[in-house]
Amino acid sequence: MLTLSDNSAIKIIVNTSTLSELTMSDCCSAPGLLPFECALENMLSQITPVTQTLNLPIAQALNYVLAQGIASPINVPNHDNSAMDGYAFAIESLTQGNTLTMVGRSMAGAPFQGECKLGECIRIMTGAKMPVCCDSVEMQENVQAEAQSITFLKEKQFGSHVRKAGEDIQLGQQVLKQGHKLSAVDIGILASLGVNEVKVYRKLKVALIATGDELKLPGQALNSGDIYESNSFVLRGMLEKLHVDVIDFGIIDDDFDAIKAAFVSADSQADAVISSGGVSVGDADYTKTVLDDLGEIGFWKIAMKPGKPFAFGKLPNSIFFGLPGNPVSALVTFHQLAIIALTKMQNAQALNRTNLQVKCTSDLKKSPGRMDFQRGVLSINEQGENVVESTGSQGSGILSSLARANCFIVLAAEQGKVNAGEIVTVQLFDQFIY
Repeated sequence: MLTLSDNSAIKIIVNTSTLSELTMSDCCSAPGLLPFECALENMLSQITPVTQTLNLPIAQALNYVLAQGIASPINVPNHDNSAMDGYAFAIESLTQGNTLTMVGRSMAGAPFQGECKLGECIRIMTGAKMPVCCDSVEMQENVQAEAQSITFLKEKQFGSHVRKAGEDIQLGQQVLKQGHKLSAVDIGILASLGVNEVKVYRKLKVALIATGDELKLPGQALNSGDIYESNSFVLRGMLEKLHVDVIDFGIIDDDFDAIKAAFVSADSQADAVISSGGVSVGDADYTKTVLDDLGEIGFWKIAMKPGKPFAFGKLPNSIFFGLPGNPVSALVTFHQLAIIALTKMQNAQALNRTNLQVKCTSDLKKSPGRMDFQRGVLSINEQGENVVESTGSQGSGILSSLARANCFIVLAAEQGKVNAGEIVTVQLFDQFIY
């Protein structure tokens, strides 16, 4: 068994004996294709997280990764307080009768300053500080009030409707761990603790390069054989959700010198360089050649579908991800591989993706040989069961299949065809796709 280290961006367990027995029998399988799990392990082992930090006001820290854990400087609540609008009293006061005399008020921000003796009570509002002489609260709906005379209509228990100091968060308690990416709720929690500044890791810089003579930007006229470039738009949106600075190099022609110049420039500016297209075996696919010339290739070609021609390597100053040109292949490899690597580069905690075992209502085409990420729609049937169906054609150029889907149907490399009614693994789409 091979297990990734605890500081890796995702944890995978690989049965190496199973991998060695895989039969690469689908039409795109061939000896030398790296199993998906091994590719992920290989890639993460070569990733070095950023170390540079900065101090930011919490109002500017959304989606940054904490470089230092946060311990609470106070108790939350910082004092015992009432959970209800009603009357505060000492439970002992009710041993002599159920009618008490109101002798004061405790309001939020204006606590009662006097003394509440046995037989007395205090009018109190929700969130108001409990008087030191009181230990319980009765809601106003359960009393009969006549001037200063307050009659309790129900039997009470000690400590009822009282929120104790530190009940939510205790002084010194770790609230957020190093590596945690700050959400809007996290920012609110920090504000509630009186924390006004946090130490975070700097943002990654990621360069995007699209290659292909046939590519045109939306709005441009298409000539014969041209297509509109969409990968960079999808990838930029996903990268922005990852909270990195994107450097977009646009479309580069299928020319060795032009691609090399773009790579050199990108490497000088970015922590990671991502290209789409040019990693296949065509005569005009120069990306691999350029990478060989400038840096080194970690691996090229993975036993996964879609996305076999995924490349990973290093440039002099940056990490390189070479995505296939087909839109679905580019998105799937970016989501399943590159995002995991970039998360580790951010020094962030591992991504938590939700996998479910559900019944498949469709027949699925699959040949043993490559791990397959098919697009599916997860729903609940009339019997209240989770079920998944295929979106239909799974071609790597059919981007609409992803638009219709809400999950991946993940089929292991050794898996063959799936018949309707069989149980399959689904991975729910996360915030990067939605």
